[in-house]
Amino acid sequence: MKTLGKKIRLLRQQKGWTQQEVAKQLDVSIPAFSKMETGITDLNLSRLNQIAKLFNLTLVQLVSNSDTDDIKDYSNEISILARKLQQKDDEIIQIRKKIIALYEQLEKDTPTL
Repeated sequence: MKTLGKKIRLLRQQKGWTQQEVAKQLDVSIPAFSKMETGITDLNLSRLNQIAKLFNLTLVQLVSNSDTDDIKDYSNEISILARKLQQKDDEIIQIRKKIIALYEQLEKDTPTL
């Protein structure tokens, strides 16, 4: 069950949800959900169906081990892309500042009639 718990945690993190948010959606306490993620609690079929539905998965997708590596890969890829996007945003901000400075310099250097 520990692998399933890790998968649930990865799915939650992939969605950007806190344990509190997921616990509320599953109508359980935060400690109870934490035990699900750590594999301390064995999950019954009803709870597994509820979790699968929450993450928009089939029950088979949720309990299969093969998807865990895919989720890790996606999480890593999302993190890398988020960093690249932030770098590009920073570059755009710097370019905008340069354009504004050039425009202001042009205004300053242009004689008025």
